[in-house]
Amino acid sequence: MPRVVILGGGFAGLSAARELSQRRRAVRDLETVLVDRHNFMLFTPMLPEAATGAVETRHIMQPFRAQLRHVRFELGEAIAVDEQARSLTLTHPLTNQTSALEYDELIFALGSTPSTLGIEGVERCTLPLRTVDDALRLRNTVIGALEVAAQGNDLVERDRLLHFIVVGGGFTGVEAAGELSAFVRSLLRFYPALDPSLLGITLIQSEARLLPELPERFGKQAAHVLRERGIEIELGAEVEAVDSAGLTLKNGERHEARTIVWCAGAKPAPFVEHLGLRLSDRNAIETERDCSITAHPHLWAIGDCAAIPKRSGGVYAPLAQNATREGPLVARNVIARLRGRRTKPMRYERVGQMASLGDHWALVQLPGNRMLSGTAGWLLWRTYYLGRLKGAKSKTRVALDWALGLAFGPTLARLPLTEKPYAPSR
Repeated sequence: MPRVVILGGGFAGLSAARELSQRRRAVRDLETVLVDRHNFMLFTPMLPEAATGAVETRHIMQPFRAQLRHVRFELGEAIAVDEQARSLTLTHPLTNQTSALEYDELIFALGSTPSTLGIEGVERCTLPLRTVDDALRLRNTVIGALEVAAQGNDLVERDRLLHFIVVGGGFTGVEAAGELSAFVRSLLRFYPALDPSLLGITLIQSEARLLPELPERFGKQAAHVLRERGIEIELGAEVEAVDSAGLTLKNGERHEARTIVWCAGAKPAPFVEHLGLRLSDRNAIETERDCSITAHPHLWAIGDCAAIPKRSGGVYAPLAQNATREGPLVARNVIARLRGRRTKPMRYERVGQMASLGDHWALVQLPGNRMLSGTAGWLLWRTYYLGRLKGAKSKTRVALDWALGLAFGPTLARLPLTEKPYAPSR
């Protein structure tokens, strides 16, 4: 019985599992096993909205066991690969027990993690936005800052608490800044002791423009909209160091702030560095155009942890839309390999992308690099991503979240997470 194991259940891994499930009859007794340290896939395009309460976090968590038919799911994390024995060593995240899992073909779809870019203080003093925990912690931090600022008499500390910084001007950073601005301003009416003019939101981008993945005019339009809302944007600004009271730029400029959201970069999952495989300059696994790994005939890599070459040069960017194409391709190629047939290369031209800026406003890249913006873009953004959710239950719950948010606005409740108390910096 041939067994295909997929490590990682993000967009790439899950789409590969679905394709293998649908084509299971192409290879007799084919078994597909999906391994992930969580039992759900997080729909990350909606994470900024989850952080501000526009959608409930559990509604964008899609359980593997409920989604996948004819695919075996294993809750676990790979800690070693024995290529000669074609075996994985897994550790269970709840029991810490280890187990072995044999494979005939192994697909790495391990995704990525936040990158600190080697900057002092980033890991300790900033909030990433990659996981459910990150979203909940950011929401708590923002509401907590307002609560402390409303009762404090230290004017310097109050200014720090009411200054929110987002580092990174790509899709996640721009969306986080827009959503954060709309969220905080909607809450200020509940804090009569706080003057709205004291609120400050700063978006810091190391490149010369926002949204560098899109044509220049998209970035200019995003900057114009965000500045109109009072968001300060610093372009071409590189962070030198971060501490509990703010950050310092390489040009010597200082920004005092208690809340710093880090959206400045990502790197492939650290496990890939220990596999002994050839890595790209960003530590992604180098593959052939068919997603196979050179000189490792039973190994494949897709998604953010892979560097899959384009025919025209370069590699495919670590984007969700690329990952959802790489998954089905590698599934078909694995089946072809098992049947002794030729594999096919990855061929995909990127379609348009979208960025929500909060306040019912979004930018959409249409075919021909045309731009749709404003409320119409926001409605298309929501319609598209609602359609990308799997299952009527998830779609219905998110749609209801959106409807209730429009009718009643956000909630002030802070979840009782374990966190350190605010201590004024001197």
